[in-house]
Amino acid sequence: MDDLVRALVVRTDDAPAPAGAYSQGIAVNGFLFTAGFGPHDPSTGRVVGETIEEQTAQVLRNLSAVLEAHGSGLDDVVKTTVHLQNLHRDFAGFNDVYRKSVPGPYPVRTTVGSELGGFLVEMDIIAAVRTPGGLVS
Repeated sequence: MDDLVRALVVRTDDAPAPAGAYSQGIAVNGFLFTAGFGPHDPSTGRVVGETIEEQTAQVLRNLSAVLEAHGSGLDDVVKTTVHLQNLHRDFAGFNDVYRKSVPGPYPVRTTVGSELGGFLVEMDIIAAVRTPGGLVS
């Protein structure tokens, strides 16, 4: 990243560690971008839950941990990308947990069906970064 862009790597033990060459989150130019998180327990690395509702709740806990590590929360999210292993079967259950967890007005969101290999949902987010005077616009 060039000198004009101030970037900060965001890391927390309260979310799963990267399994490859990527960061949990990067804060840059007033926004926090997260990696895609699945429903993995940060301590054991194992998938939490068998239903879409249980797994969605764990993904949101993982994303919340990264947000909190940078002083933000789910109410700061402006964009969500969601991958569902079984899009048609699981959308309603996913959406119910998401709707109850993410405060309105809801972020923009893209939801797609994807091959996830052993779990049901993965999400990444973009959040506006808080400053001492409020959110960066």
